[in-house]
Amino acid sequence: MATGPQTPQETEDPEKPKGRTGRNLPAAIGVGVVLGGLVVLTLLTVKATFLLYMGIALAIALAELTSALAKRDINIPAIPVAVGGAAVVICAYWLGPRGALAAFGLTVIAVVAWRLTGGASGYVKDTTAGVFAAAYIPFPAAFVALMLVPADGPRRVLTFIIVTICSDIGGYFAGITVGRHPMAPAISPKKTWEGFAGSAVACLIAGWLCVTLLLHGHWWQGLLTGAAVVLAATTGDLVESMIKRDLDIKDMGTLLPGHGGVLERLDSLLVAAPVVWLLLTVFIPAG
Repeated sequence: MATGPQTPQETEDPEKPKGRTGRNLPAAIGVGVVLGGLVVLTLLTVKATFLLYMGIALAIALAELTSALAKRDINIPAIPVAVGGAAVVICAYWLGPRGALAAFGLTVIAVVAWRLTGGASGYVKDTTAGVFAAAYIPFPAAFVALMLVPADGPRRVLTFIIVTICSDIGGYFAGITVGRHPMAPAISPKKTWEGFAGSAVACLIAGWLCVTLLLHGHWWQGLLTGAAVVLAATTGDLVESMIKRDLDIKDMGTLLPGHGGVLERLDSLLVAAPVVWLLLTVFIPAG
């Protein structure tokens, strides 16, 4: 019996079949298959189509974050963040890291300048949120564009996505089967140490297989990549959970049945992207 009002994180829809983690599993699997299929299709055909697909996902995620922050009277200067974010990703692909960094710097300037017309009240709050949004969503996504540039870019990006997604898959199934000990109850009550162990095992196996089979690297490079990804992906998941707790919302959006919003699917990927780019650049330099 409940002893107090439920928070948004605790509220459930009794009409939808859900597992212990609160997901509508059949819907989640179906959506995951569709999203993954689009990734493979775009990566293995024309690389530019993957950039377009990624850009659409980033735009939706930014809209979700903007809407969520607005409920707390935090108004992101959405236009300069969106335009600047697109420029960051495009410059990363066509001009490289220096171009992406320059575009990000100009985005920050555009954000603080754009908000000048809105008056002094809330200026620091809104511009800080705008810079955070640019740094949280499009800037790390630029590292995915950097991974895509070389001739083997599609395989690099596919490696990054597979290994990172395995963190969620391994954590989910280990969590619902043997999860008992909460990992960070104040941030994400359903995340357990057993689930983290499942994520680690899945990422290590995926890293080993993907780096050796897709990129022809050494087994130890694959294991190190998998280990780094599980730490980054878990951090990304916890960061997004903390944001939702601070804003007192259950999900960032409702676009993806069984998943929530698009940002729920990107949280781990965004944090892992710079990590994987750096490791693959060091381990397997582009020819």
